Amino acid sequence: MGKSKNVVIVGAGAGGIASAARLAKAGFRVTVLEKNDFTGGRCSLIYDGGYRFDQGPSLLLLPDLFRETFTDLDTSLESEGVTLFKCEPNYNVWFRDGECVELSTDTSKMKKTIERWEGKEGFERYLAWMREAHVHYEASITHVLRKNFSNILAMVRPSFLPYLLALHPFESIWNRASRYFMTERLRRAFTFGSMYMGMSPFEAPGTYSLLQYTELAEGIWYPEGGFHRVLDALVKVGKRLGAEFRLASPVSQVNIDKYTKRATGVTLSTGEIIAADIVLVNADLVYAYNELLPPSPSASSLSKRPASCSSISFYWSMDKVIPELYTHNVFLAEDYQDSFDDIFKRQQIPKEPSFYVNVPSRVDPSAAPAGRDGVVVLVPCGHLLEGEADRGLDPKNTQDWEAMISRARTAVFETVRLRTGADLESHVVHEMVNTPASWKESFNLDKGAILGLSHSFFNVLSFRPGTKHDAINNLYFVGASTHPGTGVPIVLAGSKITTGQILDDLGISKPWLEGGHRRRIVSDLDCQGGKPLDLAHTVALSLLGLMVILYIVVLR
Repeated sequence: MGKSKNVVIVGAGAGGIASAARLAKAGFRVTVLEKNDFTGGRCSLIYDGGYRFDQGPSLLLLPDLFRETFTDLDTSLESEGVTLFKCEPNYNVWFRDGECVELSTDTSKMKKTIERWEGKEGFERYLAWMREAHVHYEASITHVLRKNFSNILAMVRPSFLPYLLALHPFESIWNRASRYFMTERLRRAFTFGSMYMGMSPFEAPGTYSLLQYTELAEGIWYPEGGFHRVLDALVKVGKRLGAEFRLASPVSQVNIDKYTKRATGVTLSTGEIIAADIVLVNADLVYAYNELLPPSPSASSLSKRPASCSSISFYWSMDKVIPELYTHNVFLAEDYQDSFDDIFKRQQIPKEPSFYVNVPSRVDPSAAPAGRDGVVVLVPCGHLLEGEADRGLDPKNTQDWEAMISRARTAVFETVRLRTGADLESHVVHEMVNTPASWKESFNLDKGAILGLSHSFFNVLSFRPGTKHDAINNLYFVGASTHPGTGVPIVLAGSKITTGQILDDLGISKPWLEGGHRRRIVSDLDCQGGKPLDLAHTVALSLLGLMVILYIVVLR
């Protein structure tokens, strides 16, 4: 590579940390600048005496993508001292009538569960749904999470196009689930996971059933010591490879040469200028375009795009063990669809919220003092109403966050008591809370949206903001709002795409394998009569796909 190039990475979230290690391995001089005094962003930990809470994610999905990241860096989770506990069952899903559906990787248990509600033929439909979700999973891993979609033509490349319709991007998760499950109860149990993408199951593309698939096929995992343990291991790998991490170092702007239109480094809030050959931004994308870069139509456009939801998250230190609760508990609202409409259409907390309760001390005793539990409650809610993106909403639709937080707390206490018999309220000895405002303040999240931009069809693939700035040279992006999308494993995959793009642009060989996910024959899309798709068939599909996409864009 000749003289090593300097790379400045803005933000030490999952994408920034993984990219630092990758670029350091490739021979760059890497400096990571983080506004907070800790790494991990939303994947950080918070402490209360002997209690430890995951501030954001509390379960590890798509474990192969985590393992691949460490393998690409010539190490492994195990070598870095990371121990993963398998959470079994995956979830206990609680309904208003007191019934609880247990979701598990154990097929024999799932057979009993499905047949209880759907009859003998229901298990066959469950297996058919799993097969469809398996196609979504395999196709997404191979053709979306490993590829860049830098322009509209990327969506009609021969390797991807045959899968476009098979991914069911034009149907909702709810509609797809309704084809296989006859009961409202199981339709809900197999669609609430769309919240991982910050979307309503009535709006989220059917593709995202891949998340439920990986839970049921690969399991839910929890790192001993908290989710941040994985990212901390990546920080240590990056440092070992030469990356420097500067904490409590907020960036005020990305510096751009007005003549060459090239990013030349950054300026810190202290006024310090750090020069760089490459700038990689891991800050929230909407924030970055509007606060770190010069005003532009792109910045205004991003601000108007639909954002994901936010959350009111409670962190409760309990004075006893709560035996009625498992590791992962989901409480679903009776008026399921309206509860999501309250969040995504009215930007409120639902009148009867659905919510998630995590008890990390159930699987990892180090999360709480002996004989006690730490409880994390995530109540999805609307994001902050601000800016151009929220024009057109009912002007009477105001947000009283103090009242909404109080309502959320009361709803959680009452719902858990009525459905499980557990009295949480009397045993909370200390409470910490995150709200849309605190998410925004702590992590510069636009509107306090915890999962970045929405993942509707026109916010994914070629429609999602690119990994490289289209007008400023040497400026790249990684994180939840860029391709391929949100969620820690997806962002790790995005880090491989973005860092690979940087190396390609500089003509540098990648010091890791391109793949990592073995190709499998999962449907007749992979072969016709045992033979690969021929050229004529592929070209015809590509032309047809281009016409479909252009038609959709025009109708948009």
